[in-house]
Amino acid sequence: MNQVKIQIPSLIENIRVIESFIDNSKDEFEFEDDIYGNIMVAVTESVNNAIRHGNKFDKDKNVYLTLQVEENKLLFEVADEGPGFDYEHLPDPTAPENLENPGGRGIFLMRNLCDEVNFLDEGKKVQLIFNIPIPENGSTN
Repeated sequence: MNQVKIQIPSLIENIRVIESFIDNSKDEFEFEDDIYGNIMVAVTESVNNAIRHGNKFDKDKNVYLTLQVEENKLLFEVADEGPGFDYEHLPDPTAPENLENPGGRGIFLMRNLCDEVNFLDEGKKVQLIFNIPIPENGSTN
């Protein structure tokens, strides 16, 4: 198992650091182009939520991103230092009364782009899991 961690202050411009982290991880761990776009959108959205909603743009609070690479999956974990949130009772962004709202689609996007999304620690941590194909010859390289 391979693991990489990064920590950033809660500044919106640090999303660029996360994008570079994902690009470097793609090169290092050679994940497929077809999930790269989903990873980029889901992970940057999750970090954006952690900065904006979790840490309330407090530059003295950090966002932590971990990538764990296993044989058949990529597990991204994003954690913030905020109070958490009620992830079980979110408004449906596809409901007619919410279609005009400028926000509220991030978690909906994550759930549709990832194979699995788990919230931990009262919503202060989210796991984004992407299944990756195992090479036909059975090797992992």
